Formats: sequence, C-alpha cells, structure tokens
Amino acid sequence: MTRGRFITFEGGEGTGKSTQARRLADALRADGREVVLTREPGGSPGAEAVRDLVVNGDKDRWSPVAETLLMYAARADHLDRIIRPALARGAWVVCDRFSDSTRAYQGLAGGAAPELIEAIDAAVVGPDRPDLTLIFDLPPETGLERAAARGGEARFEAKGADYHRKLANAFRTLAGRGEGRVLIDASGAPDEVAARVDAALRQALPLEAGA
Repeated sequence: MTRGRFITFEGGEGTGKSTQARRLADALRADGREVVLTREPGGSPGAEAVRDLVVNGDKDRWSPVAETLLMYAARADHLDRIIRPALARGAWVVCDRFSDSTRAYQGLAGGAAPELIEAIDAAVVGPDRPDLTLIFDLPPETGLERAAARGGEARFEAKGADYHRKLANAFRTLAGRGEGRVLIDASGAPDEVAARVDAALRQALPLEAGA
C-alpha cells in the first residue's frame, strides 16, 4: 500500500491556519481521499492530556526546555497512535502544528537550544517528517487581535508583543530553510488564503493534488 501524505500547518496566534487546515481536509475528502485532520499539542488521548498542561496556566508556568520536553512527549504519543497508522494505510494527515511550532515557540522565540530540539526531533519524529509544511505569515499585531476576538486558550497569547514579534520572525526564518516549507500570505479573506494553499499544494505535490 502506498504511504499517505503528511501536511502540516504552522504559524503564530490568529493566523487562520486552523481554519485553512479544516478547509483543506474537506477539499481532499471531496476528492475521494481518506483524511485525518488532527492538531498539536494533542491529537491523541495521551497528547491531549499533555496539551492541558501546556496551553493553560500562567505564561511563565514552564521554562522553554520544559515546554520542549512536554511537546515532544505529546508528539511521540500522537505519532504512534494517530499519524503513523494513518500514513501506513494510505491516508492523508493534515495537522494543525507540528515540530516547526516547537522550533519557533520554544526554540527561536523562547530560547531553548536548537541543537537540543533537533536531537529530540530526530529521536521522536525520525523519518516521519511532513511532506509539506505551510507556514502562515501575518503581522503579529493582527494575529493577536484575531486571537483575542475568538477567546479561548490564552497562555501563549499572554507572552507579550516582543515575544510574538520574535515568533513571527522565527517562522519566516524556518520558511527560508526550505525542506518542504512554503510561506503563505495569511492576509485577506479566507477564500483568498485558501486559493494560496491550493496553489502551494499543487506545486509541491502535483500528482497527488490532481485536478
């Protein structure tokens, strides 16, 4: 059986990536594919339990290194229980956040050593890296306004404007590394952004995207 495809959506708070991940999953299903839409931190029961520890509480609840370890504990469970089985049976996995969020939030913006993150990533993720990573780019002030309007989990949103400027720059830096990453302009109406996502998918995975 042919291995499925693994697509991840990345970006700062309020960039609209979760909405676009859902839209892409719906479009792929309409095209006749099995799709697993999931998220991080979370996605499996064990990982969702870790999510509660990470996204709630005071903004300084965890150090960047502690957060990194928690994120990869959740990721290991998510991979073993959800992502790898889905890919093995030929399903497409669309995931709202993955390793690049750890590289950006805990690493480049938070201060955890990149070599530590890469060592853990190699051990936990190994060869199961995304086939395509879409990084949503939006001015952090706009994203934070959107995030505040929707309410909900606010621990990372409360880290302050300087942190979120570092975060936006971190994601742009990651996009510049290539390796299956595409920077998506997240401004404009949802339909406009969805068209950019579709174009990126068709360019990166032309045979699978189809007509």
